[in-house]
Amino acid sequence: MKKSVLKSYAHLIAACGVNIQKGQDVVIRASLDQPEFIRILVEECYKCGAHDVLIMWEDPTITISHFKHGKLKDLSSMVSWEKERWEHWLKTEPCRIYIESDDPGAMLKMPMEKYDKALKAKLPLIRHYRDQMDGIYQWCIAAVPSVGWAKKVFPELTKANAVKALWEAILKVSRAYEGDPIANWDQHDKALQEKCGILNSLHLKSLEYKSSNGTDFKVGLISGVNWLAGGEYGKLSRIRFQPNIPSEETFTSPMKGEAEGVVYASKPLSYRGQIIDKFWFKFKEGKVVDYGAEVGKDLLTQMLNVDEFASYLGECALIPYDSPINDTGILFYSTLFDENAACHLALGTGFPSLMEGYEEMTLEEVTKRGINHSASHVDFMIGTRDLSVIGTSIDGTKHVIFKDGNWAI
Repeated sequence: MKKSVLKSYAHLIAACGVNIQKGQDVVIRASLDQPEFIRILVEECYKCGAHDVLIMWEDPTITISHFKHGKLKDLSSMVSWEKERWEHWLKTEPCRIYIESDDPGAMLKMPMEKYDKALKAKLPLIRHYRDQMDGIYQWCIAAVPSVGWAKKVFPELTKANAVKALWEAILKVSRAYEGDPIANWDQHDKALQEKCGILNSLHLKSLEYKSSNGTDFKVGLISGVNWLAGGEYGKLSRIRFQPNIPSEETFTSPMKGEAEGVVYASKPLSYRGQIIDKFWFKFKEGKVVDYGAEVGKDLLTQMLNVDEFASYLGECALIPYDSPINDTGILFYSTLFDENAACHLALGTGFPSLMEGYEEMTLEEVTKRGINHSASHVDFMIGTRDLSVIGTSIDGTKHVIFKDGNWAI
């Protein structure tokens, strides 16, 4: 890929993704296989006025070794230097950039039982800091192709050609392949905000999904919980940033305990490096009470049993079937991309930041209002060419939100 294109993409991430302000620190999480692009990204961060750029290198093989050989007690705890780092970030509020590039099959050798126990134990410790930082700092997730990932997506191509093909796909759906990426994103963001504004103005209390594949499903929504799309503003700084590049979704968190019916997945799900395909869930009183899959049912069992609330919904997202990602016909084996191909739901934790006044609320108060809380969050696609979505407002008025898989509003 031409260096000029990579610089343009890096500039999009730095200037629009996290929208670095002069004097801000930046923390970048990236895999060891991406030194070339990270060098370019660091330079663009400094050009945008960054005070200091810290790279936190990661490698899935090393992470697996930690979980294979480390003691569960140590993996489940937070040592003093980790606490001090989080405290420092709370004070300095750095921009955080997450570069996704791992081979989707990298987790296959992970001792998952031990991993899940450690994650469940450590998440509350991390969440203590994350909840304080939520909505305060700017963050962005973007992607760079690795050889392993590219060969997974394009197994028929040589390594070099697979990486090239994945680069082109990523840049195109990220609106960074042609023209001015930042201008492209500004235009796209305005379109997303328009849809978001309409949905919030309707004061919906429920959504009903129907599709010829068997989906017949109703989910309740929470009064005072907003729809969100595209860019966000820092709660205190009011700096606008784009948390996901790419993004096509307009989403909200539904009411825990109010979901009835059956939903069928419209696309395969890549979960922990393995594929779940042709699967479905039956909901009663908000919880998955039955499920099936032609491929990977045992993985669904793992997914639903991460904790006691992993089988409740945390997100409803609306995305047109004719989205740029879906139009590629590619399964990216990456949630960042695949969840933005068509309408999706997510099992697991919801988003407290969508609730008005959440900054002053405790976790207990947030969950009491209906936002699900779990150590898990897994998105799965339900959008089809003929999907209809009917919304009902609190006054009983019905609105056609989606018709034939696309926006009707």
